[in-house]
Amino acid sequence: MSRFDGKVAIITGAASGIGKEIALRFAAEGGAPVIADLNIDAADAAAREVKAKGSDAFAVGMNVADEAAVEKGVADTMKKYGRIDVLVSNAGIQIVKPIVDFPFADWKRLLAIHLDGAFLTTKACLKHMYAAKSGSIVYTGSVHSKEASVLKAPYVTAKHGLLGLCRVVAKEGAQYNVRANVVCPGFVRTPLVDKQIPEQAKQLGISEEDVIKHVMLKDTVDGEFTTTEDVAEAVLFFAGFKSNALTGQSLVVSHGWFME
Repeated sequence: MSRFDGKVAIITGAASGIGKEIALRFAAEGGAPVIADLNIDAADAAAREVKAKGSDAFAVGMNVADEAAVEKGVADTMKKYGRIDVLVSNAGIQIVKPIVDFPFADWKRLLAIHLDGAFLTTKACLKHMYAAKSGSIVYTGSVHSKEASVLKAPYVTAKHGLLGLCRVVAKEGAQYNVRANVVCPGFVRTPLVDKQIPEQAKQLGISEEDVIKHVMLKDTVDGEFTTTEDVAEAVLFFAGFKSNALTGQSLVVSHGWFME
């Protein structure tokens, strides 16, 4: 019997990158991933990819910062499956600028996707998890949940904030057997990171190779990027953990960049 047989997971931002890898891995272990993404065409394509491997999957279009869109995606999932066992709150964006030049609108947009999105999806899923007396919520944090970097003020702020939300969910959810955790990846070679390399090179006046070697990976033990597989492994570890022993905890997945 596989770890997630018969289980349903809503994974936000799952049409690509880390979210897609989590969906594929969840399906490979018997679960049905609900691929929630702003880009419904890409979500459909990812769901077809999961189904081609012989597992069930469901695509929903979801702007995580829009309460009505979140409620609809969760309601559609309940209508289809009648249960939500896991929420992986993973959707995110990155905007790189120094604070003195940071447009307030960009600050608000980034916080809305990371923090409002985490809150709204959590709130919508919790009522179903509470009714079932079971559930796991895993937030995709970052090493920037623990550490700061220049040019990333709202991102660092948001990722720190997820730790606080997770801990409150862990305390409020305990009586309903609902657990909450944060997985904190280092740099993963996703479109989000690829986009940052030339942006940071320009802002810092150095080459793209120097950004990778001397900014992104300088504090790792081996100069290696974290992989989407590494992150998915940690997310599924928390999602499948059988007791409350680890609730409220976070785990850094970063090749040794930032050790606790």
